[in-house]
Amino acid sequence: MTYTLGIDIGTYETKGVLVDLSGKVHAQASRGHKMQVPQPGWAEHDAESDWWGDFVFVCRSLLDQSGIDAGEIKAVACSAIGPCMLPVDAQGAPLMNGVLYGVDGRAEAEVRALTERIGEATIIARCGNALTSQSVGPKILWLKRQRPEIYAETAHILTSTSFLVQRLTGEVVIDHYTAANFSPLYDVTTQAWVDDLADDILPLDKLPRLLWSNEIAGHITQGAAKQTGLAVGTPVTAGTIDAAAEALSVGVDRPGDMMMMYGSTIFIILRTERRVSDSRIWYAPWLFEGEHASMAGLATSGTLTHWFRDQMARDLDPDTAFPALAAEAGTSPPGANGLLMLPYFSGERTPIHDVHAKGALFGLNLTHTRGDIYRALIEGIAHGTRHVTDTFAELGQSPARLLAVGGGTKNALWLQATSDITGIDQIVCDKTVGASYGDAFLAALAVGLVGREDISIWNPAAQVISAQPSPVYDKAHGLFRRLYEQTKDIAAELSHDT
Repeated sequence: MTYTLGIDIGTYETKGVLVDLSGKVHAQASRGHKMQVPQPGWAEHDAESDWWGDFVFVCRSLLDQSGIDAGEIKAVACSAIGPCMLPVDAQGAPLMNGVLYGVDGRAEAEVRALTERIGEATIIARCGNALTSQSVGPKILWLKRQRPEIYAETAHILTSTSFLVQRLTGEVVIDHYTAANFSPLYDVTTQAWVDDLADDILPLDKLPRLLWSNEIAGHITQGAAKQTGLAVGTPVTAGTIDAAAEALSVGVDRPGDMMMMYGSTIFIILRTERRVSDSRIWYAPWLFEGEHASMAGLATSGTLTHWFRDQMARDLDPDTAFPALAAEAGTSPPGANGLLMLPYFSGERTPIHDVHAKGALFGLNLTHTRGDIYRALIEGIAHGTRHVTDTFAELGQSPARLLAVGGGTKNALWLQATSDITGIDQIVCDKTVGASYGDAFLAALAVGLVGREDISIWNPAAQVISAQPSPVYDKAHGLFRRLYEQTKDIAAELSHDT
């Protein structure tokens, strides 16, 4: 038999799969970790324990569980949360915790300063994206300004996937899809690192070598083999961000295909015919040369359901709390008996890009129940999602088909509310394993064992969630949008007071 291995590092959990060439999963393993929040607006991981430690644990678990000889694994691919910012020394050792993606808003001042200096129109034209909390360039500038002693020791700036690939192969590389988030250091037209927009951020030789996600970055070294149990010389792809691997796992391949990932955050990827540039969304070259994608993402989604369970449902068994809460919410009608929730518990990413946005629950009275509040929470995430899909529609980029994936697809209430509020049907595929499954497919693709069309065989469609639009939801969405606009100044003032 021939197998490929895929491992993905998520915000709260690492998952891995061992897959044969028919797409059958022979082993699955996972390991949880925590997102560190050292102060409001920051979000970090310990790269040694949360990224590499988890990779090693999950990899060995897959080998032990399956009993498969490591020599039968023909390729490895990994993905991880991103874009992240991790400075490492000349030996590849982390110099601080990894700074996470757009949920970390520490570089707000640098975003503002760079935008004022370069000009937003120039940044969008050259980089494809406005500078936001998702951008890595301002976070590197923050490092230079706020941690000069670490900056001085930095040999390379890596992202999460780059760190894993370096540990496995010794090669310092990054895929183009991830690199596009390093604005203003990546030019989407030339698809190369540039410093003419801002030459004071970082010398370009401290950035990884650029590759496409289906290219081989290197091979398992003796040191990596000893730690992971993998065979020396096994090919390793350049990898990518978790959301892109997740999109690949459900067959997002043609222009018009949209993935909606239900995870710690809602993340959306739309394959497009051409480059679409707009300050409200993100652009990146797709995983394969000559192709394009547009992205969007909320800041808190699954994270918010976990917060609610941990803080508001302590009377419930944590292992069965979510089905119990969904049952309670099911007794509340669409519109949650007049409750609205803004899900901006970590600020918000697209399309408002407001690091000061705050969570809010509005409309409470003494008749409301926990079920009403949990339903309002789910609907609030769905309203945030509609704000994104409406933005795509305004840009002439409504999806031809929408494929849902991720752990949240197990929540029928969340799926249905999202379809009803956005007015878009959703396809759920047979396997909702997610990014690690996409990694395994990407590994097979990179060494020529499968073709791109084979993903429809690996993971066929299994269910369609049909939208049932409601005037109640249309009215609620308008109020949702107004509630943010009428409270954002208060939220910003609260941020400055804490």
